[in-house]
Amino acid sequence: MNGAIMVLPRGGLQDPAGNPLRYDRAYYIGEQDYYLPRAENGDFKRYDSPGASLVDDLEAMKTLAPTHIVFNGVTGALQGDGQLTASVGENVLIVHSQANRQSYPHLIGGHGDYVWERGGFNDPPALDLETWVIAAGSAGASIHTIRQPGTYVYLSHNLIEAFAYDAKAILEANGDWDNDLMEQVNPPGPIR
Repeated sequence: MNGAIMVLPRGGLQDPAGNPLRYDRAYYIGEQDYYLPRAENGDFKRYDSPGASLVDDLEAMKTLAPTHIVFNGVTGALQGDGQLTASVGENVLIVHSQANRQSYPHLIGGHGDYVWERGGFNDPPALDLETWVIAAGSAGASIHTIRQPGTYVYLSHNLIEAFAYDAKAILEANGDWDNDLMEQVNPPGPIR
């Protein structure tokens, strides 16, 4: 069991100069790693009760090699029907926790405009980070301003965990393309 309780300062979030920050949406991402026992043939073992698996569970955990790394308790929980959504111009607050291992959050296609790496909202946020560290047993938060429409991938920048274990979330942003920010030479289409 794990999660996060983050208490905002009475006056709300502030930038390093003390100006108020706002966010339009807030999402929680709980990153978990699981260590499930396997039989000799490689299949996961099944037990009649949690107590019956204790010895094998402990042996699997001692390897420090997770069998699953997921966001919000289930593979693909924040993809497809569970994906995050936003609109161009919105500020999205993401609270990210990890119980046992370090994590390295990154929003592919964006960055953390304001980042509280250790979740200390009374501390000034770091600015414009691509990737940061969520310590084991810790939680942090970040605000991302959505500047362009499209599909963003939020993941731990340990890419092995993101792609081999599917520990990632999809953020789908709608709105109009801003050619003043980045010129769109060709409209989006199928990959050839």
